[in-house]
Amino acid sequence: MTAAPVILRTATPADAPRFAEIYAPYIVDSVVSFELDPPDAAEMAARLARIAPTHPWIVAEQDGRVIGYAYACENRTRLAYRWGAEVTIYLDREVQGRGLGRRLYGALFALMRRQGFVNAYGIITLPNAASTGVHEALGFRQAAVFAHAGYKNGRWLDVGWYQLALVPPPTEPADPMPFARLDAAEVAAILASA
Repeated sequence: MTAAPVILRTATPADAPRFAEIYAPYIVDSVVSFELDPPDAAEMAARLARIAPTHPWIVAEQDGRVIGYAYACENRTRLAYRWGAEVTIYLDREVQGRGLGRRLYGALFALMRRQGFVNAYGIITLPNAASTGVHEALGFRQAAVFAHAGYKNGRWLDVGWYQLALVPPPTEPADPMPFARLDAAEVAAILASA
């Protein structure tokens, strides 16, 4: 039997319980996330509500079930940083290693380019060969390493900042367009083509 296709779509508040389920093991069972306590569905819904008006948050869905998600968010609060965004991706453990992360990131970057973002930044706890491998394969380059940046699970952890140039920096950049203002049909077409 052939597996159902994976579709990409924009996130909705109804996805928040699955976001919490997918994200929790990254907090509890690893040092991938520096959070110490897994957020519940209400907190994930609040994060979505805060991020989605300005930055894309997309999901991968198969057979009506969210199996992964990716989003961009504000990198720094000072206005001169507004053309860059931090990006992140989380996959259900059952679907890791199947190329879904690359597909989600590809769609996310296409949306960010359409909005007018210039740079994407990935923040990675080191060492993490799987994550650095995916990011580097997609064109990210290590920009910095912060030694002993966080303490979790009884040890100090380094963090790598990775940068991807989405477009060449324009001489006179327009402000990035808020995600909520992108044409819904255009967003759907970008996600369908990914």
